[in-house]
Amino acid sequence: MNIKAPRGTADILPEEAAKWQFIEETIKDICKRFHFEEIRTPLFEHTELFQRGVGDSTDIVQKEMYTFEDKGGRSLTLRPEGTASVVRPFVEHKMHGNPSQPVKLYYFAQMFRYERPQKGRMRQLNQFGVEVMGSADPAVDAEVIDLAMTCYRELGLKSLKLVINSLGDKESSERHRQALVDHFTPHKDELCSDCQTRLAQNPMRILDCKTDKDHPAMKAAPSILDYLNEDSKAYFEKVKAYLSLMNIDYEVDPNLVRGLDYYNHTAFEIMSEAEGFGAITTLAGGGRYNGLVEELGGPETPGIGFGMGLERLLMALEAEDVAIPSGDELDCFLVAVGDEAEQASVKILHNLRKKGVQIDRDYQGRKMKSQFKAADRYHAKYVLVLGENELKQQIINVKEMATGDQEEVSLAELPEFLYGKLSGGNVNE
Repeated sequence: MNIKAPRGTADILPEEAAKWQFIEETIKDICKRFHFEEIRTPLFEHTELFQRGVGDSTDIVQKEMYTFEDKGGRSLTLRPEGTASVVRPFVEHKMHGNPSQPVKLYYFAQMFRYERPQKGRMRQLNQFGVEVMGSADPAVDAEVIDLAMTCYRELGLKSLKLVINSLGDKESSERHRQALVDHFTPHKDELCSDCQTRLAQNPMRILDCKTDKDHPAMKAAPSILDYLNEDSKAYFEKVKAYLSLMNIDYEVDPNLVRGLDYYNHTAFEIMSEAEGFGAITTLAGGGRYNGLVEELGGPETPGIGFGMGLERLLMALEAEDVAIPSGDELDCFLVAVGDEAEQASVKILHNLRKKGVQIDRDYQGRKMKSQFKAADRYHAKYVLVLGENELKQQIINVKEMATGDQEEVSLAELPEFLYGKLSGGNVNE
């Protein structure tokens, strides 16, 4: 039986995993500079968390969730998005009571959505995201956007577009909601079945519809920006001002609503404008979600965050021909010739690895020439050659592969010698 990976999933093989590791380490370093801390949450949650947190009217809840009953009859769902899964432990562990506020968190997590697989959109996807809870300062909105843009820029992307919008506060959104109902009701029978449902549940979601996007009523739909009250206008102006202070270019799109019910005030997406990237250009998206913490049982706590698809990030890097370090270069490869040398190499490898040297050896019983070929395949900087004569003299031959230079080194002095040779001083003192 030929068993393959399930549709919508993908294996990340070693040569690709090195790229993922580089990206993750780069992003982690940026998060540290922005003073964000990592959080790790369960792969599955109670289904109610996403029904309440994401919204019953969303496509995620209605169509895309992997939901099942456990042996106790409890309804559980594989995590389809990150925000509700982070807000839940924020409430459960009373992180709102921490003396240091706001709470600034980041995560790397796998998400699961049952949708038609296509390039960059999988049923099991990898996401990086951040959440900030405990501050209603518009400077936090700008900081979160800055963090996302910094990740893309430092990884080498240049063809980016930031699109922002304001969804306003509760009062503003209610006024806009009624205007949308009044506008779309005469066209109800012309809309898709999903939008007919959205008209009653959450009419703003109609603006995000892919089926009816070319309907004339869409182009004439009331803009949320025309319904913002003075507080919401002032908030949005501050966010834009902070972005300008950081020289972050943006476009305002009044039809940007995002696909989740919990958003209010700032909403944003970052898109790739690289040639050949594809029709679906969104790389990351997020926004403010004041009210979500209360919806999930916590005290009144403002929040904002975003999610960034790592598969789509890799696609964007490829589209812009950005080279990612492969990490396939080995510090040293040990060539052992003879039974006694092979036996002695076990201890040598053990001791060098304890000192921080990245080293490997042959385990296939190959001849010396074949072992040197293996060292080439591993892009080893140095090849250590140990034979029976060297073993008797307690020395080892060290060959620098880039120059061909070779010298004999005492086994006792080998760690210190390699410390001086390897760039950056990889050997721990």
